[in-house]
Amino acid sequence: MAHDRSPPSAVPRQKLRCAVYTRKSCEEGLEQSFNSLQAQRDACEAFIASQVHEGWRLVPGAYDDGGLSGGSMERPALQRLLQDVRDGLVDIVVVYKVDRLTRSLADFAKLTELFD
Repeated sequence: MAHDRSPPSAVPRQKLRCAVYTRKSCEEGLEQSFNSLQAQRDACEAFIASQVHEGWRLVPGAYDDGGLSGGSMERPALQRLLQDVRDGLVDIVVVYKVDRLTRSLADFAKLTELFD
């Protein structure tokens, strides 16, 4: 009797949809072909790519707020991102630095609650 000696199949990892959020508070340099928003995006996308073995996948689209302060949550791309999280379209939010999301501790607490 022959025995199947093939290795057990790996359990497929759940695909986790990852969105990148970028923000730059001043408009200086935003018109350049490569600016700090692009640098933030590139770093975050590289991190997501490094986690592909964990099931991480970059969602299409950009959530970029150029020229807007982190002192307010009233930023168009951030609001779109938060709605996509609420709608179950995004599982993980990746930022270059936490202060790109907000500079307010109270707002950070609200975001953490939503993300959990």
